[in-house]
Amino acid sequence: MPETLIALPAGFARLMVDWQRQHGRQSLPWQNTQDPYRVWLSEIMLQQTQVSTVLDYFPRFLARFPAVDALAAAPQDYVLALWSGLGYYSRARNLHKCAQEVMGRFGGAFPRRAEDLQTLPGIGRSTAAAIAAFCFQERAAILDGNVKRVLTRVLGYGEDLAVAKNEKALWALAQALLPASAADMPRYTQALMDLGATVCLPRKAQCEACPVRAVCQAQTQGEPLAYPVKTRKLKRSSATLWLLWAVNAQGQVWLQKRPSTGIWAGLYSLPVFESEADLLAAWTQGGQPQYIEPWKHVLTHRDLHLHPVRMVGKAARGPACEGQWVQASAWPAMGLPAPIRMLLATA
Repeated sequence: MPETLIALPAGFARLMVDWQRQHGRQSLPWQNTQDPYRVWLSEIMLQQTQVSTVLDYFPRFLARFPAVDALAAAPQDYVLALWSGLGYYSRARNLHKCAQEVMGRFGGAFPRRAEDLQTLPGIGRSTAAAIAAFCFQERAAILDGNVKRVLTRVLGYGEDLAVAKNEKALWALAQALLPASAADMPRYTQALMDLGATVCLPRKAQCEACPVRAVCQAQTQGEPLAYPVKTRKLKRSSATLWLLWAVNAQGQVWLQKRPSTGIWAGLYSLPVFESEADLLAAWTQGGQPQYIEPWKHVLTHRDLHLHPVRMVGKAARGPACEGQWVQASAWPAMGLPAPIRMLLATA
């Protein structure tokens, strides 16, 4: 379906702006501001994370790091600790790098253009456009997962978005749908986000509440759930991890910092092994192993089957168990993966 054959719905932007003013979300803590730091922080947190979860983390981050200079100056471990539980920890590492680049490259002021924002770590095209639209009224289109769903349904765009040229065409259509007035950009951008999050849902399109149902091709066809089309899906994988939960007579726990790449990169964790035999061989000075009930930790595209083994003893020898003893009062403030934090909290 070539882009030239797609008819743009008349009055789409105006319908969206008017609906958002009356029915959209108005009181989220990162709304009603043109502070790019707050908008950027919220946009990064909201990637792959529900609003209800971000509502807990956002104020805590602002309390600890009220401005970009405070975030840039903080040790990365502090940032990871505060992020602990949000998942997708590369976001936190890029958040820290981005703050440092804003200070170093732009003198502490976020650039005003989406094109420049996109050069910063962790800021993709859609996130850059959101910041530029909300804070600087730039006519730049966003196209995250929710917006792709809204626009493909409204336009009846049935091309496979797994194909790069089709997604590129949708970007062009998204740009063509923008309001003519730059002053409408913040509310229009918010309208797209609100509609995708509250009305035009993946498995339940609430068409009766949609402000653009009269111009929506998917509604006319009676098949809103047929859009968007994306054939190439990430396959789920699984891994079995053995966790060494070592404690000493003083109640300290042995933690090691994970490598900069791979699972739980850059976080503090119990030592991780691929097999029970590897774990037992690495902690030869420990006492009788206590096998904790294993459980499955579900990530977006991967299942982790976790097998903790609790042992008491002195520090291990060898690179497999490099780390340090950490007081029980200290580890809660460290950057730990959510399942490790949960496990230690049961002690």
